[in-house]
This record gives sequence, C-alpha cells and structure tokens, in this order.
Amino acid sequence: MPLNVPSFEELMTSAQRSAVHLEMRDQYAVGDEADDFDGWLRTGQRDADPASEYWAPWVDLISRSVARGVVVRRARIVSEPVTDYIRYEHAGAVVNVTAGEQVRWLPRPRAVDLMLPGADLWIFDETQVLFNHFTGVGEWADPAMEFRTEPTIVKQCADAFEAVWERAVPHDTYEIH
Repeated sequence: MPLNVPSFEELMTSAQRSAVHLEMRDQYAVGDEADDFDGWLRTGQRDADPASEYWAPWVDLISRSVARGVVVRRARIVSEPVTDYIRYEHAGAVVNVTAGEQVRWLPRPRAVDLMLPGADLWIFDETQVLFNHFTGVGEWADPAMEFRTEPTIVKQCADAFEAVWERAVPHDTYEIH
C-alpha cells in the first residue's frame, strides 16, 4: 500500500479519462460545509450559485477536468425517507451537474444485493482509488484518506461503482422521499 496519499486535487488534475465518486453515508459532518448546511437547515435555501465563494473552487476543478475529456460521475446510495443532510445534498446537486458531473441516486433497498466497499471512495482512470474515511457521526477520521493502486482492489471498487450506477436514478428524475 502506498504511504504517500496524493491530494484529491492532484488526482483530479492528473486524471485523463474518468473520475467516479461513490457516496454511501446518509449523514456527513465535515467542517468545510458545516456553515452552509446550518444555513440550509435554518432557511431551507441552499447556495446554488456556481460562482459563489463556496462552490467556485469545486466548479472550476470539475469544469477544467471535464473540458479536457474526463468523465466525472457521482453515485449516492441513500436511505428513504432521506435524512436532512441528503435533502441538502440533493438541493445542491444542480451545481455538481452544472460543473459537468453526472449524478445519480440509488435508494438503499435497491443496493441490498450488491457487494460494496466499506468506505466512500473516488476512482481515477480505473487505476487508483482514494478511500474517504469518516467517524460514526460523519466527521473526517484520522487518517481521512487511504490511497490504493492494487489492481484487484481497484477492479472490485470499479465493479461496485458500475453496479450502483446501472441501478441508480439520474439526478433530474430522482424524487426525494
């Protein structure tokens, strides 16, 4: 297992063909979105401006990647009825789509017979996996990321992602329950 974990930005900017993200938690509590989530809880309004201070770095990174031919896909496995946090993610996903991501949602009962990794992850060019580790309450764990390049692990993760993707509902037709 590689000891040095490249940053997410390094992996995304070096991707040539694909970057796929599998999210499987119903709640996250990561610090960089805490204020935005709290504001959404109070007002019901989500920052959906791709040029806002909150979104601009992400939109720029994804837009540049897509412009050079990288296909960026995100699949979220969710429990229904969804948590407030998933409602919040759904409200902001329009910006992910605007940036060039393809986003799909898979209700958890439709994933019951899939063999899934034990952690959220990103796969870059089907050669590298960046696992994201969280605590039970959704904060970043220590270590927060694990980088793997073993072909067997990469293939297992890629196969899991593709199985989820095939069953998942595109963002524009997924209805929050």
